[in-house]
Amino acid sequence: MARLKLKKLEEYLQCVDGFEKPKILLEQYPTPPHIAACMVHHIQAQHEDIEGNLVADLGCGCGMLSIAATMLGAQLTVGFELDDSAVDTFRQNVLEMELPNVDCVRANVLQLPGSKWDNAFDTVVMNPPFGTKHNAGMDMRFLEVGTRLATGAVYSLHKTSTRAYIQKKCKEWGAKGSVVAELRYNIDASYKFHKQKSKDIEVDFWRLDVTEMVKL
Repeated sequence: MARLKLKKLEEYLQCVDGFEKPKILLEQYPTPPHIAACMVHHIQAQHEDIEGNLVADLGCGCGMLSIAATMLGAQLTVGFELDDSAVDTFRQNVLEMELPNVDCVRANVLQLPGSKWDNAFDTVVMNPPFGTKHNAGMDMRFLEVGTRLATGAVYSLHKTSTRAYIQKKCKEWGAKGSVVAELRYNIDASYKFHKQKSKDIEVDFWRLDVTEMVKL
């Protein structure tokens, strides 16, 4: 069970401030409130992987998924974000919404494995960079980091076109990967090179069960 109804959770997430000046090199696109609410509500309602758990949010940006997890009863939520201005916005969002047990750590997600954060969380959530432009393969690097930090499950969004490759990598890692849902991810024009006002991208919502992974 989720402690908030989906519609109410989405209403709260509408109040989360996004990137003031998004950086294309970091692929800073805010997770839409509707998608964030559906993701985290499903994680709790169907798998009970949020309430009472330690949750990490990789590449957390301004905190959309972290705040959703906190509202659904995570024991502690820690967001990891490289960009200073995003960290500031994250913390301001949390302050304005008066949320306890949630924080943002300024860190390079790719440098987290081998640190104190290994196996430190029950659940990892993320909306990683999709690996376009100058960041080819970044989504898979984020996903692998997630498998290092989580002891239970990793939830992530990826382009549907990468599905077969992700299935292959899950087998290599020893994780049980499954597509929870197929989504239409709407990205609004936010950079000068965008020629359309918005664009729909076919995206898979993944769940990786990492409980039986052999970790170094």
